[in-house]
Amino acid sequence: MSTDLNDYTIIKEGEAEILMHAKNEVFYNKTQVNNRDMSIAVLRTFISRRKQEHETLLSKRNKSGAKASEKNGSISHVEDQPDESGLNNDIPKEGCDGPEEKSQEPCSTSEEIVKTDGKVHRELKPPRVLEALSASGLRALRYAREVEGISQVVALDNDKEAVEACQRNIKFNGSVACSKVESHLADARVYMLTHPKEFDVVDLDPYGSPSVFLDSAVQSVVDGGLLMCTATDMAVLCGGNGEVCYSKYGSYPLRGKYCHEMALRILLACIESHANRYKRYIVPVLSVQMDFYVRVFVRVYTSASAMKNTPLKLSYVYQCTGCDSFHLQPIGRTVSKNTSVRYLPGFAPVVPQDCSDCGKKFNMGGPIWSAPIHDQEWVTAILADVKSLKGRYPAYDRISAVLTTISEELPDVPLFLSLHNLCSTLKCTSPSAVIFRSAVINAGYHISGTHVNPLGLKSDAPMDVIWDIMRCWVKNHPVKAQSADQPGSVILAKEPVLQANFARAVASLSKAQAKKVARFLPNPERHWGPKLRAGRQITSKHVSLLGEDAVNGCLNHQDGERDAKRQKIEKADDGAADGVA
Repeated sequence: MSTDLNDYTIIKEGEAEILMHAKNEVFYNKTQVNNRDMSIAVLRTFISRRKQEHETLLSKRNKSGAKASEKNGSISHVEDQPDESGLNNDIPKEGCDGPEEKSQEPCSTSEEIVKTDGKVHRELKPPRVLEALSASGLRALRYAREVEGISQVVALDNDKEAVEACQRNIKFNGSVACSKVESHLADARVYMLTHPKEFDVVDLDPYGSPSVFLDSAVQSVVDGGLLMCTATDMAVLCGGNGEVCYSKYGSYPLRGKYCHEMALRILLACIESHANRYKRYIVPVLSVQMDFYVRVFVRVYTSASAMKNTPLKLSYVYQCTGCDSFHLQPIGRTVSKNTSVRYLPGFAPVVPQDCSDCGKKFNMGGPIWSAPIHDQEWVTAILADVKSLKGRYPAYDRISAVLTTISEELPDVPLFLSLHNLCSTLKCTSPSAVIFRSAVINAGYHISGTHVNPLGLKSDAPMDVIWDIMRCWVKNHPVKAQSADQPGSVILAKEPVLQANFARAVASLSKAQAKKVARFLPNPERHWGPKLRAGRQITSKHVSLLGEDAVNGCLNHQDGERDAKRQKIEKADDGAADGVA
């Protein structure tokens, strides 16, 4: 290989190694090891599930084919019985042709028809993966080297230097990478549009918003395929620029404590909207907020009838401006009569003009995805796989902690409350999480934590029950008098309808908490976050992103290059002067 290794730094992650130049030519972020590890874990589970689903489908086909053969055979036998002279011997029997005709059905893009010993079998093709924005190609190389059963990984980038770096890294990783990974210089949007339903897995991990890639991505995935999508524009998704979020994602965000989970649900609603345009819909299997981004894993299916259920999965959010009360307004509903189902608009409004708890106005946001954002069976399978292959995940501690917390979340409760915010509204001392959880459980409701926020609590208890519990708590722990127009004063002025029971409940601690399993880990090092976009010159103002040592090293390298260039020009000028003399 002609590459001079002295000009590069070798970076190893998992089983892949890449060559990184000292210049900021190609994007690489060490922090995204969590993202890549989680993607590999989900991809392994997807391949396993895909195989199981195909075997189940084949067994169903065989059973239906056998029943059809028996039925057709019995009909042929009855028809043949009266004719004892053998005149019908030339007439082909339907029972013989049944299985053969069945095998001639068009197979899906994930299947191939194979003939062995004169018999026709449908075999599952090994999955093909598309990494739409590959940069250095590290993610594609890790997929190829670490995930068994993948036939091909196509890595795309619209930057010439990134494609050259990716091709260099493919050669550097040996024969396995060379046989499975191919890199192309292409616009990901055009490539996906010109390759509809060709890839079993499509991975979108852009620098910023993925919104411009979603329309082509949902068309490029096969039926039942997996779409993995990252969004790093958290300031937009979390309500910093609501109008920008609406223009990109079609939803208006709210700045509540639950804003990071709302970001996940806005992204899911946006993907569903793009899929619906092509009679497709999504089923989320895992949705994660980690570090400085959100990452969703969804399966994409085609069904015009199932697509009609989309309004049932979306809701608007009403957030009180005075207290922490929020309410969801479903977009649609269904009415069933006998075997028919009618799709109708949702009943509205779910809230009065003023908040019934504190009397203030509501802000309205959304629409957001209000259906479950995880498949708990998938989460359990992914977590089991991660634990069984602990040594193969560089970020094992972090991703296992996140998956453990997700496995204990209430699956059908959108958004969450912050106990500290509730107490801040009432200006009271905060009960411990165990005491508050116990009160909710003793009132007959469910409650859990959330992976998004260590202080967040998900509960199916309505807001009037939550405030009744807090009123009972304040009666035992009095607060100083406030002005009568404060939201906290208005809430405490009402007598509680529910008498809260703060006796410790058995389920007040989750299994992970009871076993003292770490669920929220600190960052492993300083400056663990987003990095500078590739191609931009590193200056002293980037210390907060990269760290002082990294910035100084880059600046010294740039100074050295400038000095070498200056000396070269000076020598050339001296040589020219000598020639003239």
